[in-house]
Amino acid sequence: MLEDCLENIAQWEPVVGAFTAMNVDAARQAADAATARWRAGQPKSAIDGMVVGVKDMIDTGDLPTGMGSPLYDGYTPRFDAASVQGLREAGAVILGKTVTTEFASSQPRSTRNPWDPARTPGGSSSGSAAAVGTGMLCGALGTQVVGSISRPAGYCGAYGYKPTPGGINRGGSLDFLSQSVTDTIAATLGDAWVMARAIVERVGGDPGMPGITGPLTPPAAQRPLRLALIRTAGWPSLQPAAQASLETALETLCFHGITILTRETCPALAAVEAATVEARVQTLIINAWKWRWPLGSYVATDHSNVSASSRDRHIHSNTLTQNDYSVALARRAAARATLATLLQECDALVSITAAGGAPVGLEKTGDPIFVVPGSYLGVPGVALPVLEADGLPLGLQLLGAPGADAALSGHAAFVDDLLRI
Repeated sequence: MLEDCLENIAQWEPVVGAFTAMNVDAARQAADAATARWRAGQPKSAIDGMVVGVKDMIDTGDLPTGMGSPLYDGYTPRFDAASVQGLREAGAVILGKTVTTEFASSQPRSTRNPWDPARTPGGSSSGSAAAVGTGMLCGALGTQVVGSISRPAGYCGAYGYKPTPGGINRGGSLDFLSQSVTDTIAATLGDAWVMARAIVERVGGDPGMPGITGPLTPPAAQRPLRLALIRTAGWPSLQPAAQASLETALETLCFHGITILTRETCPALAAVEAATVEARVQTLIINAWKWRWPLGSYVATDHSNVSASSRDRHIHSNTLTQNDYSVALARRAAARATLATLLQECDALVSITAAGGAPVGLEKTGDPIFVVPGSYLGVPGVALPVLEADGLPLGLQLLGAPGADAALSGHAAFVDDLLRI
C-alpha cells in the first residue's frame, strides 16, 4: 500500500502540491514492521499499516511543523502531538505533513484541486483533502473551526469526519479555539471512523472530555427514519447544478423510506435555521477574540511575515471587548439549545458542503457558509462525496447529536451506500 501511495505521489504531487514534508525511509520501516505484525497475526489495530498524513498544524517530533506560516519555517518540535502519538501506537504509517492555510485560517498556501488545478482544494485542511482525494494517502488528520474539513473533503472527493468537540485529543496542535476539533479525512467513511477511534482508544479526547466512543470497527449502516434539511444562510447562493444534485439525492432517500423534514413542516427546524443565520458572524467574533493570542504576539514580533488577512483579524480582535465575546458565546449557547429540541424529532440534519464545486482561483478557499452551522452548533458531522456539480465533486453533509458520533456514522453509512449505487 505504501508503494502504491508513493507511485501516486510521483504522479500527483507535482500537480497538486499537497505535502510540506515527507520521510519515505521512516515510512518504509514502519510499513515493514506493520507487514510483519499482520503476518504474525498480531496487528496493533485496524489501522496498523494504514498510510496517513498529518496536517501541518499538528506537531510531529520527526518532521517540521510549519503552521502554513513563514514564521515557523524550519521549526521541528521535539515531541508528537497526542493524535500523532495515537496514530503511531496504533501502527499507522505516517508518511508526511500536509499543507494547511496560514494558522488554519483563511490565507491559502500552495495546494491545488486535483480535479482542476486552477481551482482551490478548499481549506484549511487543503493538503489532507487533496492527498486523500488522489490516493497519495489512505487517510489524514485535519482540523476544523469553521469548515476546514467538510468543505475541502467535498471539493476533493474524499470523506471527512468532524467529531463532537473534544472527541479527539488536541494536545500538541495550535488549534485551541472553542469550536476547534481534530478530525479525519479518508478514502472511505469506515476508514475515517476507525482512524479516529484508534487514536482516541490510546490518547482519549480533550482534557475533561470522554472522547469518541463506539466500536473500533466501522458502525453498522443504520437507516435513519427522519432527516432535517437545514437551509443555511448561504442557501440563496446555491448553484443550479449543486441544487439539482442535492434534490436528486433527497428524492432517493425519500424513495427508500426516509422522511425529509423542512422548515415548512417542522417548527423546531425553522427555529434552528433562524438561530444559525448569524453563525458565521458570531463565529468570527468568537474566533477573533480568542486569536488575540498568539496572533498579537506574531504581529508584534514579525509583522512582515504575517499575512494581510491575519493582520486584519488582529485589527478586528482589538476592536472587540470581553463583553462582545461573552455576548457571542451566549448567542451560540442559545442556538445550541434550539438544536436540542430539533434532535428529538429527527435522527440527523442533512445539507450540502458548498454552493457548488470548488471555485476557480487559488487566492481563497471557498465560502464556508454551508458548513459553519455544524461547527457553531458543536455537533459531529460527516461529509460524503456523493454529490456533483458541473463535473466536480461535492459533499453531502450529515450532522448528528453531540456525543452521538457512532450513531451518526451508522446513519451516514446507510446514506452513503444508497447514494453511491
